[in-house]
Amino acid sequence: MWIRGPNVMLGYLGDAEKTREVIQDGWYNTSAVARIDADGFIFITDRLARFSKIGGEMVPHGAIEELLQGSFDPSERVLAVTAVPDEKRGERLVVLYTPSAGGADRLRGILRESDLPNLWCPAPNAFHEVDELPQLATGKLDLGALRKMALQRESTAGP
Repeated sequence: MWIRGPNVMLGYLGDAEKTREVIQDGWYNTSAVARIDADGFIFITDRLARFSKIGGEMVPHGAIEELLQGSFDPSERVLAVTAVPDEKRGERLVVLYTPSAGGADRLRGILRESDLPNLWCPAPNAFHEVDELPQLATGKLDLGALRKMALQRESTAGP
């Protein structure tokens, strides 16, 4: 979603390169994925940071999380999907889950029974249990910390 108006920032203080990345011809790239309904209402459905480019295809983390989380109490987030670099395909998916998720076998079983494309299903060895999922002070998932956790677990897990 790109926005424009007097209320939109002019750029990042002291960072002209980052400003050029997100502002073009006065339009600001919010990195949000949105849709507009027939009545003109805008619905933000995801963020580009929540997608992975795998083998040239954009894979939405939110869709995978929604499928997996749907088997649990909706008031408790028990898992999150992120990605780590992959030499051959660009990125690969990783699922971090808490003990409340019931284990990697349960999560892999949910994916096997789903109709998600194979490309959207993390490899069997890409599921890692964590004590808790990292959160920001706002209560939202800390995507940067999540990715760091995934990189650490993947580097110690081996092939």
